[in-house]
Amino acid sequence: MLKIILIVLVFILKIKDNYLIFYKRKKMKKSILLLYIISINCILLISMTDAKAQYRKTTYCNPIDLDYTYPFHNSYRGISYRSGADPSVTFFRGKYYLFATRSMGYWMSENLLNWTFIKPESWYFNGSNAPFSFNYKDSLLYMAGNPSGSMSLLYTDKPSKGSWEAVKSVWHDLQDPAFFIDDDGRSFIYWGSSNRWPIRVRELDKNNLFLPKTDEVDSLIYLHPEEHGWERFGENHTSNIKPFLEGAWMNKYKGKYYLQYAAPGTEFNVYGDGVYIGDSPIGPFSYAPNNPFCYKPGGFATGAGHGCTISGPGGVYWHFATIRISVNYQFERRLCMFPTFFDEDGLLHSDTSYGDYPHYSPDQPTKQSINGGFRGWMLLSYHKPVTTSSSLKDHDGSRLVDENISTFWVAKENNEKQYVSIDLLRPMLIYALQINFADYHESKLWGKMSDLHQRYFIEVSLDGENWKTIVDKSNSFEDAPHVYIELDEAVQARYVRYRHKFINNENLAISDFRIFGKGGEAIPKTPKYFKVVRDNDRRNAMLSWKKIKNVQGYNIMWGIAPNKLYNSWMLYGDDCELNLRSLNINQKYYFSIESFSENGISKRSKIIEVD
Repeated sequence: MLKIILIVLVFILKIKDNYLIFYKRKKMKKSILLLYIISINCILLISMTDAKAQYRKTTYCNPIDLDYTYPFHNSYRGISYRSGADPSVTFFRGKYYLFATRSMGYWMSENLLNWTFIKPESWYFNGSNAPFSFNYKDSLLYMAGNPSGSMSLLYTDKPSKGSWEAVKSVWHDLQDPAFFIDDDGRSFIYWGSSNRWPIRVRELDKNNLFLPKTDEVDSLIYLHPEEHGWERFGENHTSNIKPFLEGAWMNKYKGKYYLQYAAPGTEFNVYGDGVYIGDSPIGPFSYAPNNPFCYKPGGFATGAGHGCTISGPGGVYWHFATIRISVNYQFERRLCMFPTFFDEDGLLHSDTSYGDYPHYSPDQPTKQSINGGFRGWMLLSYHKPVTTSSSLKDHDGSRLVDENISTFWVAKENNEKQYVSIDLLRPMLIYALQINFADYHESKLWGKMSDLHQRYFIEVSLDGENWKTIVDKSNSFEDAPHVYIELDEAVQARYVRYRHKFINNENLAISDFRIFGKGGEAIPKTPKYFKVVRDNDRRNAMLSWKKIKNVQGYNIMWGIAPNKLYNSWMLYGDDCELNLRSLNINQKYYFSIESFSENGISKRSKIIEVD
């Protein structure tokens, strides 16, 4: 409507212009000329906005697509990679602000979906670790960990500009700090990142530079891997090395205090977050029986630890957390977010089931209670035939469809001749796409660069000969390393092709080219003969079932009650067993399983009770 009004205004002004020039033989008045120019530019701006809006966003897909920074603390070793981890998100004056480790700035959003990077005027430009942020009265408070353990509290009332000041005091011996001010004004600092020391707390004096109120320090949380299977170190919890405890975060909900923590190590698929619940910000706290409350050990993007829990649009809670890649460096990571809930018993839990598939966006809060907001679009590209223009050894096209974020295809060259074509084997309905650009070890990029962008076309075809462009990013200036594109209208296609144009990296590398939609055939059958045998070591259980033909994999759900199956493990491939090593020894569990394919998800199996 605005565009139509502006066009009419320009038409009227043009008539007025002609009248002045041709009838009165006078020059156009400056005010009319200015209004004319403004109207023309508004039309052009709206047209550009319309062009960008061809890819709507009613859904999102993990990993979160941010213009992640290339940290340079390993530049002396020639190691180049993007990373973002340990998120802290805070709502301040109508906007959300997201801080992450070594990002040389932070991001701002109005809806938790579209993020704009802010390079502040004054900052830790050499990078900083494990930040926290907090909205207190009329200031946004911030602090980030420093390897020295010494740091100051920063504050601003203009975070969108980034003019920060420091409280004139220094805190010492802190790692992974988390800040909390209670309703009565009492202030607390929680901290800890170690495989030796606990999560600790100290009360602060907010009226005296936030200095420690006393010398007293309370130890709150220790890891107990001998009792809590998920706290064991290593991939799939298979190492005897002492696990790491870190990433404290505090929420208050209905008078209860939820002290959250991460374990057992950020570089593993089983990195997750647990919670203790208490009646006071300094405890005592009780271990939540459904721990870990946020856990995503299977699927494309694994890991869900060292996060923060916030209230989003419509009062729906979200848990932001850390995903591992760990290829170029063990701390090469990304960010994710999951809808999060407090149940009728006050138990905190995140819905990570199919957590790297399209879900309804946070600005649609009424959709989050339905299957955690899962949109129902399935992965169409898994293990489909791939043709590429070229590839380096050990980085062939099969890596594009293996659902492993840590493997990637690398083209021999970085030019407009490079392409990827995926054959879905039959026509399917495509709703969305995700391209995950990767950093080959010769990227040679460091720091926060403003000119990074990717340019390409996405084309589809029914016969492999006649192609239609559905995504045109050929002139894009966006830096979108995990770009997720929801099509304005679903398209029917058998072949999907990526045609490359430009990327800043020395090599063109893509982890996975993921295609989401509906296969159009019958949904898979429910797995039969599902069996759960708990080991003498009660932290472990062996799960098995009968193989089903023509499925991509299985999704296993478990929890502490039939209506509390809050944890899940997504398994791709033909394996029909899982050695689950994340149980709490004193807890009874309930299990169910379903199969999934490009055509949908089966009905769940009958729930099994295991004492």
